[in-house]
Amino acid sequence: MRSRFSAFAVGDVGYLLRTWHPATRPESLELESSLRWVRLEVLEAAGRTVRFAAHYVDAGGPGVLREHSRFVRDGDGWLYVGPMS
Repeated sequence: MRSRFSAFAVGDVGYLLRTWHPATRPESLELESSLRWVRLEVLEAAGRTVRFAAHYVDAGGPGVLREHSRFVRDGDGWLYVGPMS
């Protein structure tokens, strides 16, 4: 989770796609250039899920993206599956 947040912060689209589960991964990803990701709060990590708040700043001021995400283990790493419904 933290490495994916860092990839969003530095604009590393390749890493984001490589760490996204193939069943849910988009063909391409375009990041919002107006967003500056500034802080990640991991609110809960249990098993294969992570609840987090990702703080950002854009032209409208500060904001927060909140998500409860699902991950799966793949070899030595974890892959992002998507938000919990």
